[in-house]
Amino acid sequence: MRLMMEVVIPVEKGNAAVSDGSLQKAFEDFEKEAKPEAAYFFVREGKRAALFVFETMHQGELVRLNEPFFVALHAEVRITPVLVAEELQGNLQVKA
Repeated sequence: MRLMMEVVIPVEKGNAAVSDGSLQKAFEDFEKEAKPEAAYFFVREGKRAALFVFETMHQGELVRLNEPFFVALHAEVRITPVLVAEELQGNLQVKA
């Protein structure tokens, strides 16, 4: 299953995490574990944010992947299943 994960980090915790290196470590650890096909870093409503697209076969893996962002960064995490165009086309059927 392909998932899109958005991580939004509170400003104060993000500032501290940049200073002590835990922000970079959290992102690096996630990338090693999830091996995302895409990773983007941006600002969402004045807060540091990241967007990852990755695949997982088991929903149980999400706890292991999410928890470091919650614990280390006090982040908000949103996960959405996503499809690429070919997957969408293969599943679109209009029934009359």
